[in-house]
Amino acid sequence: MPSAPAKHVAKSAAKPVMKKPAAKMPVKAGAGGGELVQHPLFNELGFPTDPNNLYRQTVSSMLTAADLMNLPHHLQIILAQPKNEIMVHFPVKMDDGEYRLFKGYRVQHNNALGPYKGGLRFHHDVHLDDVKSLAFLMTMKCSLVGVPYGGGKGGIKVDPYKHSKGEMERIVRRFTTAIAHQIGPDYDIPAPDVGSTSQHMAWIADTYSFLSEVGGHQPEAVITGKPVEYGGSVGREKATGQGVVDTLVEMLPEIGVDIKGCKFSVLGFGNVGSWTARILQDKGAKLIAVMDHTGAILNDGGIDANALALHVQKSGGVANFKGAGRIDKDEFYETKIDVFVPAALEQMITEVEAKMLNCKVVAEGANAPTTPAGERVLESRGIEVLPAILCNAGGVTVSYFEWVQNKTCHQWDLERVDRELNKHMVQAAKRVREARKKYKCNLRTAAYIAALERLQAAYSIRGLFP
Repeated sequence: MPSAPAKHVAKSAAKPVMKKPAAKMPVKAGAGGGELVQHPLFNELGFPTDPNNLYRQTVSSMLTAADLMNLPHHLQIILAQPKNEIMVHFPVKMDDGEYRLFKGYRVQHNNALGPYKGGLRFHHDVHLDDVKSLAFLMTMKCSLVGVPYGGGKGGIKVDPYKHSKGEMERIVRRFTTAIAHQIGPDYDIPAPDVGSTSQHMAWIADTYSFLSEVGGHQPEAVITGKPVEYGGSVGREKATGQGVVDTLVEMLPEIGVDIKGCKFSVLGFGNVGSWTARILQDKGAKLIAVMDHTGAILNDGGIDANALALHVQKSGGVANFKGAGRIDKDEFYETKIDVFVPAALEQMITEVEAKMLNCKVVAEGANAPTTPAGERVLESRGIEVLPAILCNAGGVTVSYFEWVQNKTCHQWDLERVDRELNKHMVQAAKRVREARKKYKCNLRTAAYIAALERLQAAYSIRGLFP
């Protein structure tokens, strides 16, 4: 049990320790997960020139792996761009009687392995290139964990916390109507993401079912992450966090970290961060520090993850939690721990944060949380990065289980869900380790190679039409 919080929490005396790169981790130049020199494919395809562009960064990581494994040029250009980019505008009546125009997206990246699959982000700062990046990552993620899906992503440019329940229902249903002909149980299957909930997914499934020309058979299978009472799967809520923990259990021993008794911190305490913390705590790990949009907290004796989750549910953030003391941003990153879990948004770990981190392992619970410059710093310091396309894949894996349950009209129990999830995560981790050993690269590049190998095999068998 975490100890009682200290009456006063002083700035951590622990400073980042500069380490030499681990001898067992030979790294190819440019294999740090980011762009060191411009890839010629960017000019060929007319990519954005800004090196900070998220889509450019994510594709650059893939191209590093593609070059290392000699992936054919035609597959590189196919995977570097999405198949479809859908943008819709739709008016919605607000509670005050006025109408507002909203913008929505659905990007379908690749379906060589199966239907497009990926979440819907409801956030005030959603942009097309961000959605493209996330759709691309879904393709890689689904391939790596061995589920029969391609990659997609979508979203609405909206702050869900600034609208009433009635307004959000109208926004979600109107968006569903706008994209109804672009999704389907066997074509494109959305799911929750940042800002969206199981309730939103239920509204989407219900709206889709009433559109007779597209609803078809088993309309609830058009989307995953639904409430259990409406075709959802047990274990889906905690699935992404569970996947992070399953990955850590599998990977930490060879890094030299014992999960029982290890100290960890979490950036972001929403669904992914809170479930990761709670499950790690159950395995004997100790939560030391947490930071979210409301501030940062620390307790050297341990923070009760379950109590913190209840506090966040009631208050909206970690600030003013009685079981820990408040610290500033720098203190949070400088706190000495074994495992750091970024579980917030993209591009949170830049070169600045990477220089401050005082940990052995970064387990990416969020999508693309580490910038290329940040990763190069971490790599130079000998800090292992467990990449998001591996760590973060628990959610889409259990979404696949939900889809299977919908298709077969059968409900799995939690034991089966957890067992099957663990099997997929362990197998994916093994493929990453094998790729790292074969190509002598870092874990991110190895993860992309393992994903690309499956995609290459699919294209080799399918061919290109006509």
